[in-house]
Amino acid sequence: MFEQLGLIGCGLMGGSFALALKRAGLVKRVVGYSKSPSTTERARQLGVIDIEAPSALLAVSGADIVLIAVPVAATEATFKSIKHLVTPQMLIMDVGSTKRDVIDAGRRALREQIGCFVPAHPITGKEVSGVENADVDLYAGRQVVLTPIDRTNSVQLQQAIDVWAALGCRVVKMTPETHDAAFAAVSHLPHLIAFALINAISGQALGKDFLSLAGPGFRDFTRIAASDPVMWRDIMVSNREELLAQSQIFQRSLQALEAMISGGDGDALREQFEHASAIRANWSMSKQQT
Repeated sequence: MFEQLGLIGCGLMGGSFALALKRAGLVKRVVGYSKSPSTTERARQLGVIDIEAPSALLAVSGADIVLIAVPVAATEATFKSIKHLVTPQMLIMDVGSTKRDVIDAGRRALREQIGCFVPAHPITGKEVSGVENADVDLYAGRQVVLTPIDRTNSVQLQQAIDVWAALGCRVVKMTPETHDAAFAAVSHLPHLIAFALINAISGQALGKDFLSLAGPGFRDFTRIAASDPVMWRDIMVSNREELLAQSQIFQRSLQALEAMISGGDGDALREQFEHASAIRANWSMSKQQT
């Protein structure tokens, strides 16, 4: 059990982690800080945190586990604000959707204490944000990717594995480079496409009329376009090299299909659809079995 969780960012991700840690009996008290004092106060009112901290530094004071749940663009400033109270025994984790930039920020700010930091990416979330939407079950049954580096302390790494496993997560380890390439393909690009599609339709003269006719398929396909715009701006800018590479690959695939449609090549089009359909069906079965 941990004595104190220092929670920096009392929103959906951070709040859900605090609630889950409490329910699992893994922490005695939670001290929280958010940039907005009203958010921190609301988190205390909802029982997400026990004590409000006036700064990130004071949230870390006395903590043996720290979770940084802020937009990835704010990570380095957060590290800098807490570095003077980071101890060699402390476990520090984040929940960011990009890893190389977060690790680079940690190296610059934490320096000799970088070994305390175990970069983490829980594969979960909601389209809504804010501490009011914190969910004690948000992490249960989900996958968490850890991207330790050569200087990550083995003790803290094992602690991180144990914490996420105790919350019902399946823990996977990979390099930061592999992580960012993979999630550019399966997360960041789909969000980019969803945002672009909504803008493309709504920007047409009859866009509102078209949207009024959309059904469940369109709703499901574009669900993620309702996600937090600021968070996704930061993610896409942070991982822009990998995202742009995946975007180019996608565009080539789309252009190939367009050429088949333009040429009236129904057989080739069907083959491509069958190929995609089979991969998607097998992926679904695999996910249901895990």
